[in-house]
Amino acid sequence: MSAVSDKHVFLTGFMGTGKSTVGRILADRLGRRFVDLDACIVADSGLSIPDIFARHGETYFRDREQEALGKLATKDPLVVATGGGVVLRDENRRLMRESGIVINLTASVETVVERLRHDEGRPLLREDKSPEKVMAMLAEREQYYQDAAVRIDTTGRAPESIAEEILVWLK
Repeated sequence: MSAVSDKHVFLTGFMGTGKSTVGRILADRLGRRFVDLDACIVADSGLSIPDIFARHGETYFRDREQEALGKLATKDPLVVATGGGVVLRDENRRLMRESGIVINLTASVETVVERLRHDEGRPLLREDKSPEKVMAMLAEREQYYQDAAVRIDTTGRAPESIAEEILVWLK
């Protein structure tokens, strides 16, 4: 892992693909600190993600997301679980590429819908968690997710095996 010893590992992907779960395992195996970008935004703002969206809107949230990512990029190498929409901004994608390795986690639409079925903390899917809505959002983001160094499908897989695949890839 010498090639990545001084770089962050950024996990990107749509909601429900396992970024936070896999990220915690991966950080433990790499001996690094794990950071959830959304949790940083919540801590800095004192508001939940749904409250930020409700009070200030998506653009405000994306601005806070970009600020938080910029702060993390200057720290010692971390494993970072990003928000699903972090890739929507060119500056975020550039920053992640320059300061780390970007790994995109994917999952089937059916898997995402099932994983998010009872999750009320996703403001962009609060009103509509249908497969059609998920497919539309994925289509909008797909070109940006492809920017990753590697893409890993998490459908039907245990988080430990996904973390192990990433470790093998990082070597």
